[in-house]
Amino acid sequence: MSRYKLTIEYDGTGLAGWQYQDNGLSVQEILESAAKKLSGIKTKIIGAARTDAGVHAIGQVAHVDFDKNWDPNRIRDGMNFWLLKDGASVSILTVDLVTDNFHARFSAIERRYLYRIVDRQSFPALKHQFVFWTRHKMNIENMHNSAQLLIGSHDFSTFRASECQAKSPIKTLDRLDVIRVNDEIHIIACARSFLHHQVRNIVGTLCLVGWGKWTNADVLQALMARDRSKGGATITSKGLYLTSVVYHQS
Repeated sequence: MSRYKLTIEYDGTGLAGWQYQDNGLSVQEILESAAKKLSGIKTKIIGAARTDAGVHAIGQVAHVDFDKNWDPNRIRDGMNFWLLKDGASVSILTVDLVTDNFHARFSAIERRYLYRIVDRQSFPALKHQFVFWTRHKMNIENMHNSAQLLIGSHDFSTFRASECQAKSPIKTLDRLDVIRVNDEIHIIACARSFLHHQVRNIVGTLCLVGWGKWTNADVLQALMARDRSKGGATITSKGLYLTSVVYHQS
């Protein structure tokens, strides 16, 4: 039995997220179908991050075990053949042979997300499925300053979905930057792990700051409240991307 690390990109539009769901097609299901067609054997694929419905990825990581030692490029090209043939919006970027103790989820030391916002009067016709659009210009300096209040270890209950299954609401946020890139605002979040909807709820809160409705004091008060109803709205998933997963070694 040989273990392989897969680096994956996907357009999450119309998908039920990474993990198997009863209400729609998932990325995991699509990949396992391609792996079965390639190997002839039902195979389990384990992902590093359980992205929500509609969330995209340009650097999701997963691992898969095959019963024989294949060339990694053969796995990449063989799975991509079936993914393309089946019309899936999923692609394998790279495949690497790894040791048996590598685990896509539990070996990860950091997950990095990007949220994209377009703040202009005109509707973004060519990328409306991949960004959050607002007509109102945002103050990114204020947004960035407020974001820094959330850096570090905190009880993030205010930014936690009610259905979150994490044992503790305490997480350590290593980075939360707000920058402008051409006509977009990019919010970059990095941590070892996140609560369910944590990034989207944080972005929804920072949008209130960007629109001038909230101040730093409001953000800090929301954090300290440890109450989901005190935070901003859960922003749409279509602007969110898993950009990379970091490991000590593979």
